[in-house]
Amino acid sequence: MFSKSKINDPAPTKDADAPKPAAPQAPAASTQTTSSEFKASAPKAKPPASVLSADLHVTGNMKTTGDIQVEGTVEGDIRAHLLTIGETATIKGEVVADDVVINGRIVGRVRGLKVRLTSTARVEGDIIHKTIAIESGAHFEGSVQRQDDPLNPGAKAAPAAKANPAS
Repeated sequence: MFSKSKINDPAPTKDADAPKPAAPQAPAASTQTTSSEFKASAPKAKPPASVLSADLHVTGNMKTTGDIQVEGTVEGDIRAHLLTIGETATIKGEVVADDVVINGRIVGRVRGLKVRLTSTARVEGDIIHKTIAIESGAHFEGSVQRQDDPLNPGAKAAPAAKANPAS
């Protein structure tokens, strides 16, 4: 009747298991194996994005396989999985990410599989992308180039760009 409360304990101690004379050590090892198997098969929780606050000024390059949200000022290149540029943010350097969401200001090249300029975005530089979305009200000065692999600087432009006749 009271064993149910012991099962729900997050981390049972050996002292709690010791009063049971009928509990052999083999089942305890089996329980540990089951727990580790459960942990191995369970999906890992995605860590939250690293946030650079509005009062932070960074000089230098940043590189991560995770997500970054910038609200402050960065003078340097940024490489990430998901990069969100906040409305108060200013980036002076190259931005490379799988997904780039721009709400603030970037002075430099943007490379991304998916690039999105919101209505508050201000971009001065070239954008190299696989897909792009530009909301009404966004300011953009530079060129846009579609590539199948925009994260690779040596990649060639997509054939669809050559199909358009020159104006």
